[in-house]
Amino acid sequence: MGDNVVVSNMELERLLSMKGGKGEGSYANNSQAQAIHAKSMHHLLKEALDGVQLQDPNIPFVVVDLGCSCGSNTINVVDVIIKHIIKRYDALGLDPPEFSAFFSDLPSNDFNTLFQLLPPLANYGVSMEECLAANNHRAYFAAGVPGSFYRRLFPARFIDVFHSAFSLHWLSQVPESVMDKRSSAYNKGRVFIHGASEITANAYRKQFQADLAGFLSSRSLELKRGGSMFLVCLGRTSVDPTDQGGAGLLFGTHFQDAWDDLVQEGLISSEKRDSFNIPVYAPSLQDFKEVVEADGVQRGSPLVVNQPGDASEVGKALANTCRSVSGVLVDAHIGEKLSEELFLRVERRATSHGKELLEQLHALVDLGKVKKMRCHTVSGA
Repeated sequence: MGDNVVVSNMELERLLSMKGGKGEGSYANNSQAQAIHAKSMHHLLKEALDGVQLQDPNIPFVVVDLGCSCGSNTINVVDVIIKHIIKRYDALGLDPPEFSAFFSDLPSNDFNTLFQLLPPLANYGVSMEECLAANNHRAYFAAGVPGSFYRRLFPARFIDVFHSAFSLHWLSQVPESVMDKRSSAYNKGRVFIHGASEITANAYRKQFQADLAGFLSSRSLELKRGGSMFLVCLGRTSVDPTDQGGAGLLFGTHFQDAWDDLVQEGLISSEKRDSFNIPVYAPSLQDFKEVVEADGVQRGSPLVVNQPGDASEVGKALANTCRSVSGVLVDAHIGEKLSEELFLRVERRATSHGKELLEQLHALVDLGKVKKMRCHTVSGA
């Protein structure tokens, strides 16, 4: 059965990260869908940035990306934010301030890969216009900030703009009742909320709302007066919390069945499977509204397939995407060798259902076109 141990909630914050490096299963090479979604919302981001109160140009302008992970997406969005703010200063005939960008994620995040992707800082004395014109340079000072965004990360009234995309669905912990065999919410036989009982789903929902409240409380103290926060959240349109939309596509049937394969083949025990749960919750708009007022989300596909007509490509895309966001936890729980076996089975199962998966992907995208909703800007108090 191996000598690895159950990943406890205390260890989760220390271990959780997207798959680092630049390999086939890395997050850096499996986050194209997030990049497409982010680009489609640039106009909404810029609209939010138009409401940011510009400070004295002698005061540095501070941008933070929360849940930055280790790919180029976070760098691209920081570029968009800073370039737009510079244009606002230019329109007022003011010299822009210096900029600082903080990239924040849990301590286990692969900051090394992220920093290797950062373009070099423009040389001292180079004008801002020259810096922006040179695509191979950046116009801001950069730093990494390790820690959970469900707690304080920065001094009070320090940040002008917070940005966070596709991160808040990650819970601070698996709800304790879900892991308690004595509880009616115990998620026996399952590794995710998708298809679980209503009681289990409600436990996840309460954990999400408690985490979100902590997140917003911390940011309200750190945000400057007149600052703004732009959040992009993985969500669902169904009122049924066990129907997890795109998250269910990644961690639902094929992921669950792959775990069951390992149990049936005697590679792991049923107890080993039952002691693993993905700490993810895709909220409905109502779930979110109960914590803070909001007016919408934009739906899209959870993965990108280069050759959608090829079932094997569909299977590989789903398995690689699933592994890029959950592989670190799976490795810690059952070891790298069994983890390799698990995701091979995910790929095989997804490949055998390639046509069905494509239909589900198209349904998600079409729903996003019909139900296009606006993002909400949370301003500093």
